[in-house]
Formats: sequence, structure tokens, C-alpha cells
Amino acid sequence: MLTALLSLCFSVSTAFAEEAADPFLWLEDVTGEKALTWVKERNQESTAQLQDGNYKKLHSKFKAVLDSDARIPYVQKMGDHYYNFWQDKDHERGLWRRTSLAEYKKASPKWETIIDVDAIGKAEAVSWVWHGANCLEPAYEHCLIALSKGGSDADVKREFNLATKSWVADGYSLPEAKSEVSWVTADKLWVMTDTGDGSLTTSGYPREARLWDRGTALADAPVVFSAPVTDVSAGAWTSHEPGYTRHFATRSPTFFTSRTYVSQGGLFTRIDVPDDAQPSVFREWLFVELRTAWTTGGKTWAGGSLLVTRFDDFMAGKREFEPLFTPTATTALNGVAFTPTHVVLNTLDNVKSRVFIADRKTGAWVTKAMAGLPEFGTIGVSAVDSDASEDLFITTTDFVTPTRLALGSTDGSAPALLKAMPAMYNAKGLEITQHYATSKDGTKIPYFQVAKIGVAADGKNPTLLYGYGGFEVSLLPSYNGIIGNGWLEKGGVYVLANIRGGGEFGPAWHTSVVKENRLRVFEDFSAVARDLVARKLTTAEHLGTMGGSNGGLLMGNMMTQYPELFGAIVCQVPLLDMKRYSHLLAGASWMDEYGDPDDPKQWEYIQHFSPYQLDKADRKSPPVLFTTSTHDDRVHPGHARKMAAKMLGEGKPVLLWENTEGGHGGASTSDQKATMWGLTYNFLWQQLK
Repeated sequence: MLTALLSLCFSVSTAFAEEAADPFLWLEDVTGEKALTWVKERNQESTAQLQDGNYKKLHSKFKAVLDSDARIPYVQKMGDHYYNFWQDKDHERGLWRRTSLAEYKKASPKWETIIDVDAIGKAEAVSWVWHGANCLEPAYEHCLIALSKGGSDADVKREFNLATKSWVADGYSLPEAKSEVSWVTADKLWVMTDTGDGSLTTSGYPREARLWDRGTALADAPVVFSAPVTDVSAGAWTSHEPGYTRHFATRSPTFFTSRTYVSQGGLFTRIDVPDDAQPSVFREWLFVELRTAWTTGGKTWAGGSLLVTRFDDFMAGKREFEPLFTPTATTALNGVAFTPTHVVLNTLDNVKSRVFIADRKTGAWVTKAMAGLPEFGTIGVSAVDSDASEDLFITTTDFVTPTRLALGSTDGSAPALLKAMPAMYNAKGLEITQHYATSKDGTKIPYFQVAKIGVAADGKNPTLLYGYGGFEVSLLPSYNGIIGNGWLEKGGVYVLANIRGGGEFGPAWHTSVVKENRLRVFEDFSAVARDLVARKLTTAEHLGTMGGSNGGLLMGNMMTQYPELFGAIVCQVPLLDMKRYSHLLAGASWMDEYGDPDDPKQWEYIQHFSPYQLDKADRKSPPVLFTTSTHDDRVHPGHARKMAAKMLGEGKPVLLWENTEGGHGGASTSDQKATMWGLTYNFLWQQLK
């Protein structure tokens, strides 16, 4: 009794201490009445200022882009059909539909609707958001459909039969959770989900993999594989490549490390590669993508390399690899696709796409450049059917050229155009140039600029600088009707910064700025901002900046450490309170990127890039627009709420707009997206013009 009383007193005193240290802690109560009332008031302030005549024009243009029937309907081949998920003005929640390849090649294919999400939502009075379909190959009859309430990462899963095109009565069903599933057979599933106490990691993801037999209770499904609660996550899956059915399991001790196991003789045996390497097993081959250097088999392979060997040989103890890709100072691997007899390597060379095809016809792996692709821009390559076809889907895009989708092959033939997006905005007279800024430590930081040919060097150009800088995510040129209509067509200059933290130059471009070296990210970005001014393209008065999620952390550091460089800042679904981030939603999973704020030694460096703590009442800030989502269950909306409340209390020019749904994307439907982007771009024009 005394122990319980002392524990209660300690909990109460701790809560009071936290409240005293953070007067806005109550805004972390996501759906609390007090917090939502405050959010409603902020939304009213934001819309009152921003929803003017220019906003209405922007909203109309954005809605037309988002609902356009001329958009490319990207497809996934399953069996004999090509499936697509589609949203437009008549189906704002979307249709899951399918067609044949012959129909798909037509300008106006005939589609067969399989699932109408709007109809389900109307019948059940739930704002469902499509999260995808997981179907059992090769017949693709049994599917699990994932639907999210309002766009959150958590979703429900329900069994659907593609042969009968109907929901399966008393079929597999999972309640709302951050679940993962994989078909073993038509009557057996791998399930990773929230089954109660002890089933989740401290990051909020499943730590157990269960084998669930049809017709039995999930609670009775045995746990076959598990990871420590301190890991980020764990899971299991079955690969169904013809002739190579295998069962795998994995645990992720951190965001950037994992250990993969394969079932052999009823036991899971580890695929013994470095924790920070990524193994992939396809048919008889094992591919290993390295993040750091690895010495094995008497050789040292550079970080960023892709190695290949025979899987059975490796599991038997052999360590003889062949390199499929070896990085240079300017090149990096950006993706891999597999066909039955080839490997397609999507690479970057100075942030420009280059595609190579590797085969083993001569007994050794040989790579050659893929012909018929553009010299500039971003190229995406994926296998149409990695089990049965050498065909490839190839997308090409850049800032001013509408995206094109072609059907190619590993045989070297020229890709055949399937679909081409029409111009979504007037790009006449625009040009793309690449420039370099010098960061504080002397590192050259590339950035792309989209502007009118011969743009005046008079410092008066409204300029929007975008960045991310984290998690090895590369920012590449792409065609975007929102940016085109909202910024470029109206005379603005758009700049995309390839700062460290991304993967544009391989893993080291990222690892060089994690944890205690995080400040380099902000030094890189501020160097680009200064370079734009030094080149007389713009001035701080006309320079705006935008970023979301980890890019929202970037924006938070711009407003607290470099406010003099910008005339306006848009901070989207951001991380801002780095003292508490690891205790909010999925935050604990990112400590490999930022560090552990509960460790005093690590807080020593984290506090120097935590905007919520760095903000000072006596330091001016440019106008800021925060955007977030109530249903974002990845990055807590409390980050944006608390930062806005704190800055408003200091009398700083701050607006906040919080959408009631949309998850981490901020919006779910085309109307919500048009609203979010209309507010965003009108805010920028109000401040920078």
C-alpha cells in the first residue's frame, strides 16, 4: 500500500514538474477538448487571413490538377490483370480497379471496378483511406485489403476474394493497428500486430510474428519469432518465387540496422551480413547492399556497394562475392529491380539518373547502360512481373517536362511509350540549372534551380527553397503540377537543395550528419540560402523555404537559428520538440538518426538542434505557417501545436492550420490537398511578393 502511494505521489509530482517546464504540454492531448478548441481557433485565424481571392484561384487550379483524368494511372500486374488505385472528383476516396495490358495501352482504357472506397465509407459512416491490397501469388485470389481511418498509419485489414470480387464472410480480419501481414498459404498468415501487453516495441511497432491458421483465434496463433522490446520492430514473411518458396524473419534493432533470418530445417538461421547492410534474396541469388565498408572473403568492399553471390553457397559458409555496383565520389545506388534473368541498377551520377542492366550470360556478371533514356532528369524502373517477365515499367520526369511512362525490357530494345502526362502548367521559357554552395566545413552542396531563362540578377525574384536532409532520402527532379501552378507559372523561382542527410551521394552523405553532427544539415541549407542571395537571384525579403516531417525539423532550425535569411517559412508535419520526440508516437524509432534525448550526454548535442528549446522570445522570426494533421500517428501534431503556441505567446507572426484527417501526408482527398496547398502557396505569395 505504501509503495503504491509513493509511486502515485511520484507520478503526480513528475507530471506537475513537466507541466511547469513545458506550459504547452496539454497540446499533446491529440483529441482533448481543450486542445481541439485551441486548434479550431488557430484554423479560423489562418483561413481568415489566407482564404482570399488569390487562394480561391489557387484552390481551383490545384483541385483541377489533382482530379485530372489526364494523370497517369500507374498499375501493378497481378496475374493477368493490371491493377490501379484511382481518385478523382467523383471518387474522392477512390476506386481499386483493373484492366488488361491491351486495354491499358489505349488512350482511354476500360476499367473494371473491384472496390469502391467511397461506397464503403458511406455505408459504414467512416472516412476510409485506401492503404493497399496484399494478395497471395501466383493465383492472386486471396487478398487482405488495408483501410485507414482518416489516413493514419494504423489501419484495419479485411479479407477479399478477387475471384468472386467479394468480401470473405468470416475471413481473416485485423482491427485497427500498425499491422503487417504476409500470406504463407491460402489458409495461413504471418501476422505482426498489437495483441496486447508486450506485443509492441517502445517505438510502437509489432515485435512478434505469429503464424495464424484460418478458422482459429488470433490470440491462439503461436509466436514463431520475436525481438526485444527495445528494437524498432520485427516481422516475418514468405517469398513465393517459382521454385524458391522461402520463409524469412527480421528484427530491426534500430532504424538503420536489421538482422534477417531464413527458415532452414524448421529453425531461423541468420543471413550473416553486417547489421547496417541490406540483404535481398531473389531466386538462387543473395544481394547485399552495404552502407559501410565490409571486409569478407579476404576483400574489403566499399560502403554503398551492391554485391552478389549464390545464396546457398553463402549459407554454407562461402564468402565469394561479385560487385554489381561500386560507388564513386559522385555516384550512388538509387534502386534495384529484378527480372528472372537480369538485375536492373538505378543509379545517380551527380544527382542525375543513370540505369544499367546486369546479366550473367557469360558466367560472370556484366553490366551495361540501358539505351533510350534521357540524359537529364529522374528515371524510375520497376519490373512488370519479376517472376515471369523481362518487361520493365520506366518513368521519366524532370521539373518542366511532364512525366512519361514507357514499357521497356532487359533485352536492350527501345522503350515504348505507354502513357504521357499532358502539361499541367505553362513551363514555356523555364530552364533547369544546377549550382553549388559551399557549406561551413567546405563541403560543396549541389542544388537545382528552376527559373525563367535569363532570370534577372536583381535580388527581387520570389524564390522558394525546399529541403529535407535526413534518413538517406534523396530529393530528385520531378514534374509537379502543384509547384508549377502555385509557384513557377506565377513567376516564382523554385530551388531544390541536395543537402547532406539525404542519399544523393550514397550512404556516407547521410551518415556524416547524424546525431552529434546534425548541425551540418542546417549549415548546408543556410549555405544554399546565402548562395542564392550572393548570386543576386533573390534577397531574404523575397526568399521563402518549406519542408515537412524531418524537413519540418529543418524548417524549425531555420526559424530559430537562421531567421535573418528568410522572408517566410512553411513548416509541415514537423518534428520540433527534440526533448520529447522519442516519447511521442513513433519517435523512439528515430534515435539512430537524432540521438537519445534521455541520455544526458546525447542531450548535450541534441539541444543545439531542438527548435522548441532554441526558440527565444527576444529573437525575431520571419512569418511562419505550420501545417499538421490531427490523425498523424507518425509525427505527433503536438510538435507543431506547441511551437505555434509558444511563438504566438511571444508575439511572433505565426499561423497554424491543422487538418482533421490525412495522416502524415497532411490530407487525404483532393479537396483537402487543394486546401492545404492553397493555404500554403497563398501564404508564401502574401509574404514574399
